[in-house]
Amino acid sequence: MADVPVDGIGEVADRLFDAIQRGDSAAVEAMWADDVLVWHSGDRRDNDRARALRVIFWFIDHTTQRRYEILDRRIFGDGFVQQHVLHATGTNGNTIAMRVCIVIIVRADGLISRIDEYFDPADMAPLLGDTPE
Repeated sequence: MADVPVDGIGEVADRLFDAIQRGDSAAVEAMWADDVLVWHSGDRRDNDRARALRVIFWFIDHTTQRRYEILDRRIFGDGFVQQHVLHATGTNGNTIAMRVCIVIIVRADGLISRIDEYFDPADMAPLLGDTPE
């Protein structure tokens, strides 16, 4: 399979994180290949597209603000690795600042085919809890 040009991979990365920040779940969904596989820290196996989309839709639906503080991004042959801090405010008023490392593979047609996301699942707890006191 032919590699995506470096500027094309960077553009895919920018569009993906921008869509999540804006809460545009349809744009995220359109960027994922039908056979995309997604793994998160704590998962016992890869998630198929339907399950992975439910997770991202849940996140968008349960947060009122999302912002990525990109610490580093490295592009390689058919993808990129990025370190960032995900800042989000939950619908319950709680906030998170979660350090993440994500590896994303992009097909030659520009669709995302694989995501591996490394973070401490405990960092999501404030979004699951009650409103702050």
